[in-house]
Amino acid sequence: MTDPLCIVATITPRPEHLAAARAAILGIVPETVAEPGCRTFRLLEGGDGRLRLYEEWTGEDALEAHHAKDYTRAVFAAYEDWLAEPVDIVRLSRLA
Repeated sequence: MTDPLCIVATITPRPEHLAAARAAILGIVPETVAEPGCRTFRLLEGGDGRLRLYEEWTGEDALEAHHAKDYTRAVFAAYEDWLAEPVDIVRLSRLA
């Protein structure tokens, strides 16, 4: 088995949109984790007004397929109005 594609995405909504952004992302979790290429999709919140997604995918193709889903595209479209800054995406390699 190959190592997964690991991603941490930091999402910074404007304060008045934090609850809507949280709800929208939580709303796509069941469909996302059911995707064949998804190993992990977790929404995290640290109390700093930012949301973080920790994701593991079987590969780039699986991530691209996720981004093409209507439910993912709907969240991305909402980001245009909600976000205080662009989503920060960090790709990580598993060491252990």
